Amino acid sequence: MHVVVVDGQGGKLGAQIIKEIVSQFELVEITAVGTNAVATANMLKAGAHQGATGENPVIVACRSADVIIGPVGIVIADSLLGEVTPNMAMAIGQADAVRILIPVNKCNNLVAGVNSGNISVLVSDAIEKLKDVYKLY
Repeated sequence: MHVVVVDGQGGKLGAQIIKEIVSQFELVEITAVGTNAVATANMLKAGAHQGATGENPVIVACRSADVIIGPVGIVIADSLLGEVTPNMAMAIGQADAVRILIPVNKCNNLVAGVNSGNISVLVSDAIEKLKDVYKLY
């Protein structure tokens, strides 16, 4: 199974997701795609197998992804303080992959029903959803 983790800014959320995937799954190829070099570097340090930065790597990685994981902003053009381009959001939204979106209330994108609580709880829920998808492979 090929999992693409997309994150921006400092890549902390993406790094946390990758650490959990590495510790809980076997036979999962993880590609980290950052909207900037710092995010990519932090996700690679967390254990991603490969990584790249920017718009075209998002587009290319989405073509082969079975699952795409990241904050909800990755499917919203101009989110993450403008780091997500319209082409990135479209590539992720139109990919033939399962999308697991973490509902983070930041950058003027507010998700109803989500408190500004603990990111660890949200990451744990995302990993549980990934386990459900993993069973299909």
